[in-house]
Amino acid sequence: MKVKTLGLVHTSATLVPIFQKLCSEYLPDVNVFNIVDDSLIKDVIARNELTKLTSRRVVGHVSSAEAAGADLILVTCSSIGAAIEAAADLTAVPVLRVDQPMADLAVQTGRRIGVIATLPTTLGPTSDLVKRRAAIAGKDIELTSVLCEGAFEALMGGSPEKHDETVAKALIALSTEVDVIVLAQASMSRVVDGLPEAEKRVPILASPTLAIQHIADLLK
Repeated sequence: MKVKTLGLVHTSATLVPIFQKLCSEYLPDVNVFNIVDDSLIKDVIARNELTKLTSRRVVGHVSSAEAAGADLILVTCSSIGAAIEAAADLTAVPVLRVDQPMADLAVQTGRRIGVIATLPTTLGPTSDLVKRRAAIAGKDIELTSVLCEGAFEALMGGSPEKHDETVAKALIALSTEVDVIVLAQASMSRVVDGLPEAEKRVPILASPTLAIQHIADLLK
């Protein structure tokens, strides 16, 4: 039987080891390669939107992954979701958004769904995805979106403690209002690991593990 190949497209090199570890655990018999271009997310943040030019470049990277022999392609950035969906329509192999399995699980888990992010450019696309997946599932949901003001700047400015403290406070407050929380950015999952068990009142979902588990199911 032919060995399957997974192409990963990242907008940050920091995500490569995270997904490498998950692929080793859940996809031990799958060939995996990475395409990394952090200028994509830098452009989205600088312009506060996903432009047509950046979208075309995302489509180009996905096309390159297909040309390199990928049987399935995962794009690991939530901020460029619209471009990923456009690329999927132009690609002969399946193309997956990293946050789709997470959004589907959130919709299955509860009616009151919280989405939390440190970047507005990620909060919008992830919130929109949850709403659309709920509509596809025929579920009536109540969505609460929370932006952790200043947390991303703190992280980029070399103050991870301030980032973690801001995110933790927001998570604890949001958990009293919803049935399930969705992390719009994978970088926030380490904050969840540091929360006291008593403060984890509701399920808090992060995208990387759920996406790789979903791919493992697809490739069975």
